[in-house]
Amino acid sequence: MKILLVSPKTPNTFWSFKHVLRFVAKKAAFPPLGLLTVAAMLPRNWELKLVDLNVEKLDDDDLLWADWVLLSAMIVQQESVREVARRCIELGKPLVAGGPLFTTGHESFPEIPHLVLGEAEEIMPQIVADLEAGTPAPLYRAPRFPAIQQTPIPRYDLLKLGSYVTMAAQFSRGCPYDCEFCDIIVMNGRVPRTKAPAQFIEELETLRVLGWKDMVFVVDDNFIGNKARTKELLEAITEWRKKTRPAMGFFTEASVNLADDKELRSMMVEAGFRKVFVGIETPSVDGLNECRKLPNKGRDLVAAVKTLQESGLEVMGGFIVGFDSDTGDIFKQQFDFIQRSGVVTAMVGLLTALPQTRLYQRLKGEGRLLAESSGNNTAASLNFRPRLDREYLENGYRELMRRLYEPRNYYRRIRVFLRNYQTTGSERLRLSWADLEAFFKSFWLLGLWHRGRWGYWRLLGSTLVRRPRQFRVAVELAIIGYHFRRVAAAL
Repeated sequence: MKILLVSPKTPNTFWSFKHVLRFVAKKAAFPPLGLLTVAAMLPRNWELKLVDLNVEKLDDDDLLWADWVLLSAMIVQQESVREVARRCIELGKPLVAGGPLFTTGHESFPEIPHLVLGEAEEIMPQIVADLEAGTPAPLYRAPRFPAIQQTPIPRYDLLKLGSYVTMAAQFSRGCPYDCEFCDIIVMNGRVPRTKAPAQFIEELETLRVLGWKDMVFVVDDNFIGNKARTKELLEAITEWRKKTRPAMGFFTEASVNLADDKELRSMMVEAGFRKVFVGIETPSVDGLNECRKLPNKGRDLVAAVKTLQESGLEVMGGFIVGFDSDTGDIFKQQFDFIQRSGVVTAMVGLLTALPQTRLYQRLKGEGRLLAESSGNNTAASLNFRPRLDREYLENGYRELMRRLYEPRNYYRRIRVFLRNYQTTGSERLRLSWADLEAFFKSFWLLGLWHRGRWGYWRLLGSTLVRRPRQFRVAVELAIIGYHFRRVAAAL
């Protein structure tokens, strides 16, 4: 059996990091982990070929080679999905599709003949049997949230590793919180399910043996959703690092109450974690109450961010504007908070009603839903009728983004972060050849040609003099800022 696995193209968003790729000579930021995991569930005697449209083109010869085409996608990739489906129809190739896009919105894709909804672990044996018989069902639906200790090691060997900035791995699924706007609990539930630490270590070892030496994104919905299990994993990673001395480091997503557990923070840093994405959402107390962002309530969020930074973790923050409770000064509140806290990578988006979320159901019931979500958190348009004036919100969002990533404000935010950030003993002072290549490219573009060149040189100069161990971090953040400026300018 010949199986073509297709990962659709991701448009230019915050998470695509498209404008960073030119500095590091890569083609994509992240690999398609879900598709690699599905590939590992297929029989070993089947012939598999992976085409990631973020890395390479999909040729007709690839489609004609395959007996079946398997595709996995997120909401933001829906335009590319429709193009792949069209080409499969034209060439008479049967398509089986799954992933978050279809789990919450499969009714929108009548052109796709076979759909898989939910997590595949428990239904994959039936899918495999049906494919072998040539009689796949129109719809497969996972009966429950499966135990992921049965999940096999992803087929990283199918990747062109050198094309990616970062690898991806997963330890847990699910989040214990119930934020109104979030679709995680719809897709993965509120009870965090974890792999065995030894199982996750085996995945990391697979990457190490394949030659991976850079960052690994642990893509958990909330890495600390089950703190006891997380600590077991961190102990195992630390022991593995002592034995194998891998060059890779890690970043992940976690709730802000990570700031409350000093032991957990120390264990993460010792295990090689360098960054954490935190959903801060809003400095407005009313906004946090509205969306039920429970771990963020009743705390000094600036102090929490500083605690994480002082522990050796760079905080990447998620922020939202457009809550019903937002007042006319919400953009100033967000700007002031982000600048004061030194959250350099501030991923700000307009509130969007994702399919099947509690927010979606509420707005639909109130007759305020206008359209389905594009899945792009930087789309400067709302898919519902807001309480504040719609035009005011959309224009205010564009202006907020441009102010945040204007060179002077952005470099000032980096300096705030570097003052708080405590480097670890493992932080590299020497730059690798890849680091040097990225630096010289940034020197040419950001230091000579781009607006804000004086801020760039001031940042790097002051870092070399005052915090030389943080020089590599400063260069990296300067480069990432270029991507965000381009994204903001296109809104």
